[in-house]
Amino acid sequence: MKNAGLNTDLLDKAIIFAVNAHHGTERRGKAIPYIVHPMEAMEIVATMTNDQHLLAAAVLHDTVEDTDLTIGDIRREFGGKVADLVGFETDIRETADGHFVEWKERKMIAIEKLNQAGREEKIVTLGDKLSNMRAIARDYCRQGESFWNLFHEKDKAVHAWRYKALAEAMKELADTEAYQEFDSLVKKVFG
Repeated sequence: MKNAGLNTDLLDKAIIFAVNAHHGTERRGKAIPYIVHPMEAMEIVATMTNDQHLLAAAVLHDTVEDTDLTIGDIRREFGGKVADLVGFETDIRETADGHFVEWKERKMIAIEKLNQAGREEKIVTLGDKLSNMRAIARDYCRQGESFWNLFHEKDKAVHAWRYKALAEAMKELADTEAYQEFDSLVKKVFG
């Protein structure tokens, strides 16, 4: 029996869209379908809000960064709010004039944007980053220091800088269980 109280049409469409967009891809260094990560990010966001736009953006957050889809595609399918949230979460890999942006500079830009962002952007970001931090904590516990060799940036201290800065930028969400878990995992892995 269908629950008439909650309209999930936008979210249902976003889930199907994300599954199709990430079809056949897997998480780096793991033998699991990539879609598991955006689904987990969406589930984390659902612990903080039932806003269908935020949930849709969470499940779609990597579609522009990791597939051939564009923000225009997201805007056409899901509207401006979802597209803006996905755009906020999308790494800037090159400038308007075609200059490649290095990893650390991209992360600095993202953290600065997050410092200036509103609560909705921070909620979607937290869904993504907590999902990543759970995987990092799990794999680091199993593999130890060799774990950092999976990344382009192999210096644990640089990852520590990034995740601590993300925790600081999202402190507005400190009243949520998701933020508390994120902060706890950052401290566990990076001290």
